[in-house]
Amino acid sequence: MKKQVFFVFALAFGLMLGVLACQSGSADTDGGAVAEATTQPAAGGGQASVVDENSEPNVVKVAVNSPDHTTLVAALKAADLVNSMANVGPFTVFAPTNAAFDALPPGTVEGLLKPEALADLKNILKYHVTTSSLTESMLSDGMTLGMANNGKITIHKTGDKIMVNDANVLGVVKASNGMVYVIDKVLLPK
Repeated sequence: MKKQVFFVFALAFGLMLGVLACQSGSADTDGGAVAEATTQPAAGGGQASVVDENSEPNVVKVAVNSPDHTTLVAALKAADLVNSMANVGPFTVFAPTNAAFDALPPGTVEGLLKPEALADLKNILKYHVTTSSLTESMLSDGMTLGMANNGKITIHKTGDKIMVNDANVLGVVKASNGMVYVIDKVLLPK
């Protein structure tokens, strides 16, 4: 009986090694360049650095690819939140435009980007994120949402017009890990 069990184990192990050898040999038929280019992280590591030109962009890549969100991207980098927001989620992000940041009192953005203001910056950025993927049809007038900083926002909806607190929604982009609502004001926690 012991010889039979050993023989079955040895046969299964040998078969498994043979399958793995065949798979690794067939993966090299294209030189491995495609697999490496689309799955290997760039220098720096983290989910946000994965190079993938074929999949739907995540919420970070939506912002990175938008010329209207360079200030938001700089703030996410300064707060070290890029990898967190590139993860699976799901997230709903209310993304202020550059013009929204420019409308803040002079020196506000520069002050928030300083290392000593890191906690305040993270608090403000997390006030723009909820941990669920909410489509426009799921939002209703008067709805309150709990945000990642433990604050709450209120949705105002009249027909197709959507507001978040007192910010207007200018557009909506579906991402691989949630939804991005482009807004015209920076949401400030109370």
